[in-house]
Amino acid sequence: MSGRKSIASSKRRAAEVVLLCLALALSSSLGLRPVDAAGEGNRREPKRVLLLHSFGRDFLPWSDYARSIKTNLQQRSPWPLDIQEHTLLTARFIEPGPEGPFVGYLRSIYQGRPPDIIMSVGGPAANFVQRHRTELFPNAPMVLTTVEERLIDRASLTEKDTVVSVHIDFVAAFRNVLQVLPETRTIALVIGASALEKFWFEEVKKDVRQLEDRVSFVWYGDLSFDEILKRASELPPQSALFWGVMSVDAAGVIHDGETALHRLRAVANAPIFCFDESFFGRDVVGGPMHSISELGQKAADAAVRILDGEKPAGVKIEPIVAAAPRYDWRELQRWGISESNLPQGSEILFREPGIWEKYRWQVALVAAVILIQAGLISGLLHERRARRFAEVESRQRLAELVHVNRYSAVGELTASIAHELNQPLGSILTNTETAELMLKGASPDLREIREILADIRRDDQRASEVIRRLRSVLKKAPFEVREIELKETIREVMGFVADVAAGRDIELSFYAPPDADLRVMGDPIQLQQVVLNLILNALDAISEVQAGKREVSVIMAGAGDFAEIRVGDTGPGIAVADLKTIFDPFFSTKPDGMGMGLAIVRTIVEAHHGTISAENQPFGGALFTVRLPLAS
Repeated sequence: MSGRKSIASSKRRAAEVVLLCLALALSSSLGLRPVDAAGEGNRREPKRVLLLHSFGRDFLPWSDYARSIKTNLQQRSPWPLDIQEHTLLTARFIEPGPEGPFVGYLRSIYQGRPPDIIMSVGGPAANFVQRHRTELFPNAPMVLTTVEERLIDRASLTEKDTVVSVHIDFVAAFRNVLQVLPETRTIALVIGASALEKFWFEEVKKDVRQLEDRVSFVWYGDLSFDEILKRASELPPQSALFWGVMSVDAAGVIHDGETALHRLRAVANAPIFCFDESFFGRDVVGGPMHSISELGQKAADAAVRILDGEKPAGVKIEPIVAAAPRYDWRELQRWGISESNLPQGSEILFREPGIWEKYRWQVALVAAVILIQAGLISGLLHERRARRFAEVESRQRLAELVHVNRYSAVGELTASIAHELNQPLGSILTNTETAELMLKGASPDLREIREILADIRRDDQRASEVIRRLRSVLKKAPFEVREIELKETIREVMGFVADVAAGRDIELSFYAPPDADLRVMGDPIQLQQVVLNLILNALDAISEVQAGKREVSVIMAGAGDFAEIRVGDTGPGIAVADLKTIFDPFFSTKPDGMGMGLAIVRTIVEAHHGTISAENQPFGGALFTVRLPLAS
């Protein structure tokens, strides 16, 4: 029985070995590896990162660099991160105290579980870690960041250390100031009084010796910040300020860089330059500056490579130098700095958008509206000009037509004119012959001869007046508006047609109120033409009536702001159907009429801003009423 069990057990073990071999062969063919439980666990555990600040989490410029490092770490790390931040407070003081308590504090926190990597921010933190490395974290890798390469103790670096440093070229920074402001004679350096700031104070003095023949330097490193503000407000012309580092002033007062710079700009009478990007966009003109994002990326990349197993000593990062110069457009405008002075390849930021950039759609809309309006106005002006030309041409045609109409009317008055001229001419001839006979006598009566001469003069004047009136009617003149006395103008027409009415045995009466002021603005010849046509039409209408009263009356009156001329007759009147069309062109009730007389009358009246109407009188006959606006 036991033999059978051992045989069965041997068969099972053989089957398991075969299955295991098949599984290994399959995994090998697919490129798979056995799962490392310990490695998978390490991937899930967060990496502890100790971020050690030199001055504090909120002190510019180091706070911006630290923020960039953390952001890039979180974006690039394949592991969860436990970033723990601590601050080396002693770096803020002029006389730093003992570091032992802080060392003991860190040792107690990380006892038994040291950080996976240490990252220092700033020179004081880097020096602190290097001094106390053996006491604190002898085996933990370290990345020294945000530190100028002159602050690194290269002799103390171990194979577990990596440096991500920057290089500050003070000479290039000051040369930039002199290029942007060529007339600069004085550069004042604002710097604090901490141990770090004193170090840089001496470094800057050494570096700028080569520029002392070009510009003089004023050093504010041994002053309180209040004194610095006072002196910065009283700088001589052609000066510039250079912002270095201000964490603590000579009076021992700790300052936040951002607030201190803002206070300085508020009182300074010269532009402020800086090499640190953290202060750009706030109160400085600009210049060549170190890139915060570049340092953050390189520091994070170095940390991730080390956490992934790469030896720190093998991670080599070239020192970060200043990037292409950048300038704040607002500060350039404030200090009147020409863009032509900026180095080639410079970038100008914070440029306020112009009207087009800020209100592009609004400007485009307004421009479109203006263009449309301009087009409409242009079209209206063109139409107005064309209308004026048409009006001028219309008036010329009207004047010609009126002139032709006057010739036609005068043709109807030929007999009356001949009769009116024959009377004075006949009297002149008779008086002349009588005077000759009297002069042939032995003793001519001189008094009677004088009377004869007076008669001759009167008849000559009468004939001259007839000719004058005829010439005024036939004269071709342009339409001319002037102030005229309407009563006298119409009275001349009455004298002109009086003989025609008498020859047709028609009574012609005229009445104008003697005290009424009937001055109007108009062309006297054309207004005479209106009344002449109406009177001639009235005479023609009465001529058709053989019996009854034969009378034509012309009555003038004032009606409010208008002067009225009423021409009435005792003829047959106007057919009711013709009252609406009587003023239309080519309408006539005469067999041989052209139908233009009343059309011309209405045109002349409307050209004088007046009206004309026609109606039948209750007692018979037609009545035409012309209303013209008074000149007053």
